[in-house]
Amino acid sequence: MHKNPSDPAVDVSRRRHFLKSVASATSAIPFTQGLAAGVVAASLPAQAAPAAAVPTADPVFGYVCFSQDEAAFIETMVNIMCPADDLTPNGVDCGLPIYIDRQLAGDFGRGLKRYSRGPWMAGKPQQGYQLPLTPEQWFKAGIEAANEACTAQYGKPFDQITPAQGDQFLTDLSTGKVANERLPLNAWFNDLVYPLFSEACFSDPVYGGNYNKVFWKMIGYPGLPATNTINMVQYRGKPFPGSRGPKSIADFS
Repeated sequence: MHKNPSDPAVDVSRRRHFLKSVASATSAIPFTQGLAAGVVAASLPAQAAPAAAVPTADPVFGYVCFSQDEAAFIETMVNIMCPADDLTPNGVDCGLPIYIDRQLAGDFGRGLKRYSRGPWMAGKPQQGYQLPLTPEQWFKAGIEAANEACTAQYGKPFDQITPAQGDQFLTDLSTGKVANERLPLNAWFNDLVYPLFSEACFSDPVYGGNYNKVFWKMIGYPGLPATNTINMVQYRGKPFPGSRGPKSIADFS
């Protein structure tokens, strides 16, 4: 799932397989930073700006949900799970933390229409989320618990360990090897964090992630035109003519 910097050729292949598998798994669902560097570039005179700068996440976007420490955790995490290579920029420059931040700050994060009265008893694995917390509260509590576990294991919080250590730590989180008395961290990662990461990669760019439609272009997804039933039938299994220039909600506004 993650990239091991010690073997670039193998890792690119793994990442390509991972991203395509995520796209396949989410295709049936409606698709709903370097901030300082961006601000500096925006303040330069027009003649001093680079002629062909690589597009990155919009620098005017700031976090409305994450604290500074939480943002450091998330930015480190998405850069490990989506490292920069010949397929995409890194996770931060793809806007992935912005998407997650906005989802947690909105109705989803507040648990709108979610039953929140108890009694709260231990549920079976197939019953899923069974905590008296909103998704935002659960996400933030998980970051705190994960950082505590990371500090206990490596002597540093997650954003200060090496990429290789971070990759191993996330793998251990997902497989239940990192324990916490307050929260089931494997469920936190697999049922909340990972789905939000996947959505951030392939959502419409108006929601903050998939900046510049980079993931759509990578897998040949045309964006909104794919919702046309006739085209879906006609081009099933074939390259869609508009896949090189995908269209988002903003393109039709």
